[in-house]
Amino acid sequence: MYPHYSYPPKLITAILRDMFAARPRHFQDDARACIQNLRPPLQVLGGEYIPQAGPYVITVNHYYRAGFGAQWFALAISAVLPIDIHWLMTGELTYPGKWYAPFGKLLWRLILQRGAHLYGFTTMPPMPPRPRDVSARALSVRAVLNYVKRARCPVVGLAPEGGDQPNGQLTMPAPGLGRFVLLLAAQGLRVAPVGAYETNGIFCLNFGQPYELKVCCDKSAREKDRLAAQMLMSHIAPLLPSSLRGEFA
Repeated sequence: MYPHYSYPPKLITAILRDMFAARPRHFQDDARACIQNLRPPLQVLGGEYIPQAGPYVITVNHYYRAGFGAQWFALAISAVLPIDIHWLMTGELTYPGKWYAPFGKLLWRLILQRGAHLYGFTTMPPMPPRPRDVSARALSVRAVLNYVKRARCPVVGLAPEGGDQPNGQLTMPAPGLGRFVLLLAAQGLRVAPVGAYETNGIFCLNFGQPYELKVCCDKSAREKDRLAAQMLMSHIAPLLPSSLRGEFA
């Protein structure tokens, strides 16, 4: 038994209209409209830790099961927070091993790029990293850092794992993610961990206590990256049911 996820029909029409007209929309308003449609209602735990103002980087597990769309954890978090979030989203769906992969990738690349433009988000090449995406990934990182420097109280949202994981269990992010969040931390952003999961037919968000991401200065760049990523996931793990904690159980 799972929650019933659906979008208000009028909202879908409005989004498609503004997407093709290249008119910006407010993601938080659309997120709240979608979450109000969720049955049973969203359950929020750790409400005392919900950030009320930036600067923050929101880190959430990339919860996955067949039939669940990753957009729902972004919608839920944006609906709950009283502040706007600049989400880092994938720029492509890959469909590994599927005969329709070339067409699917092209179609969704266009949809995702238009969606990011609609809400002012930043896209990132898909995970796992591909050698040909190095320059595009660097451009995305610079775009987020520029947003952080430009915004008065920036709030960045991301799922460190960057993609669907087997059985929805936590895994270590790809190399470079820890280094990226360290760059955000160096700009004064604290980390706010969130656990997203379904239990007893209810979709849940569990907010954890925010913290400062720091690693020892005497480590190599690779070791700093690994330690930072491990710290990010270790703070998310206790916010999840034990069955979803994976290697961080």
